[in-house]
Amino acid sequence: MKIYTKGGDRGITSLLGGTRVPKDDPRIECYGTVDELISWLGLLRDQPETVEYAELLVSAQDRLMYISSALADEKKQLNSLSSISEPDINNLESGIDKMEKDLPALDSFILPGGHTIVSWCHIARCVCRRAERRMVALVQDDKDFIQSIKYINRLSDFLFMLCRKIAFDLDVEEIKWKPEL
Repeated sequence: MKIYTKGGDRGITSLLGGTRVPKDDPRIECYGTVDELISWLGLLRDQPETVEYAELLVSAQDRLMYISSALADEKKQLNSLSSISEPDINNLESGIDKMEKDLPALDSFILPGGHTIVSWCHIARCVCRRAERRMVALVQDDKDFIQSIKYINRLSDFLFMLCRKIAFDLDVEEIKWKPEL
């Protein structure tokens, strides 16, 4: 089977239900952002500094694939794919709690950076926040996506803590943002 169909050559693509929409449709933008996040998590997972969290990152990628599929399924033919459960969210919260216990308390905003892996992690966090904004704009009133939005929100918290934990483990100074008044 060929990878190219030429069906999208004029800026139109198909949702899972077969509906043709422009490639800048909010639904395409939403699941495209989730797809971008999946790739960033893959990059993070491939780094030696995240070995301890690789299983959680793979799990997050898997959950995001379900969310992406559900977002692409405008006719809700794949209802079983859209279910993100409370244990999925608890899994992220456990990872956050585990990292947080080793870190100093945070009393200000921090400036991203200090090490390449820390910066990549911050970029993934920002993409996660964008995915959340896109999802809220698209499906905020859809009860089937309440858990998915909650999951994405918690994933961004997880990624923030992962940034801090990696910086801590690498002895990278967190630069605190000090606004001038």
